[in-house]
Amino acid sequence: MKDQSEAFGGYYAADDCEIGDFHALIRQSADAAAMPQADELRHNIPIYDMARLRPELDAPETRQSLMTEWANVFLNGPGVLALRGVYADTRPLDAATTLFEKIITEEKKASGGSGDHFAASGANDRIWNACQKLCLRAPEVFLQYFGNAAIDAVAEAWLGPNYQMTAQVNLVHPGGAAQQAHRDYHLGFQTAQVSGRYPAHVHDLSASLTLQGAIAHCDMPVESGPTKLLPFSQLYRPGYAAWRLPEFRACFEENYVQLPLSKGDAVFFNPALFHAAGANTSADIHRMANLLQVSSAFGRAMETLDRAAMCKVLYPHAQAEGTQSEANRHAAIAACAEGYSFPTNLDRDPPVGGLAPETQAALFHRALAEGMEPDEFSAALDRITERQRP
Repeated sequence: MKDQSEAFGGYYAADDCEIGDFHALIRQSADAAAMPQADELRHNIPIYDMARLRPELDAPETRQSLMTEWANVFLNGPGVLALRGVYADTRPLDAATTLFEKIITEEKKASGGSGDHFAASGANDRIWNACQKLCLRAPEVFLQYFGNAAIDAVAEAWLGPNYQMTAQVNLVHPGGAAQQAHRDYHLGFQTAQVSGRYPAHVHDLSASLTLQGAIAHCDMPVESGPTKLLPFSQLYRPGYAAWRLPEFRACFEENYVQLPLSKGDAVFFNPALFHAAGANTSADIHRMANLLQVSSAFGRAMETLDRAAMCKVLYPHAQAEGTQSEANRHAAIAACAEGYSFPTNLDRDPPVGGLAPETQAALFHRALAEGMEPDEFSAALDRITERQRP
């Protein structure tokens, strides 16, 4: 197998991609010793039972140990993992499902029933910016739904703190066709010509700026079409140049695996992993998943969210909620508020007493600790927005 670090002269071109090198990578087997906290290996994918591991997230040392293992899975291992029972209580999931179904009905009526550009009309329904829509319509549901320490930990494991949560709900009806194999955002959303203009090291870095995830809102047996996954395919460095090539797509179709999921399970993977939505061949399963696209604080998320508006509606509910754990509350705030100080206008928003101005997330936590009234918190958010404007 050629040395991927030297074979492409600093740039990746489709003509240089070797299917034999790709085969050699995807034919390896997962090393169970490198994933000691996994409960099961299925199709080379480690499955972690959160009913057992949830207490591990309460202590910094055990939480970091688990996150280190997850990051290694994404970077050096199969590139994908599943979390069984992410929701110990599925009532927030059911409440979100009810709201998402209502949004789908309203948006279909407003658009005349058209589909989205990822599938034929009628084959599926998609909610863009589901994160903001859930928060603004039902902040009490958002607080419990995204107040999930396991989701927070897996996002931080790959991206570090201050990540940006975005989400798109996808409802695939019986008869919905499968997607073709692809890689995802950032470079996966560029044409082959544009992608090829980015040097090889940027291809490597791109995958470290996003984490893909899917939360199962219903039971998803294989016939319902859960995501088709190709473990270890993220290790093929020129994959953003290769994924459109017929021989690579054929290899994917010959070797992909699928994991059945239960309601409340989740799967997360490196965006450079070759993957595709499966075909829903069931007679009566309307497969709903919330597709999480979590971005590094140092990258650009695909969707724009009005996080100040989200914070304003969420804050009174976070303040009134007396039973939520600190870890889950932290997770909900992380999914809502901007956690990074930049970009900003440093003439109006200079660092005071540190290296960076206060963020929305830091203000949210401070306001809760100080017992700040909602109106006062809202005004403080507005001041941050004003300081940051050009």
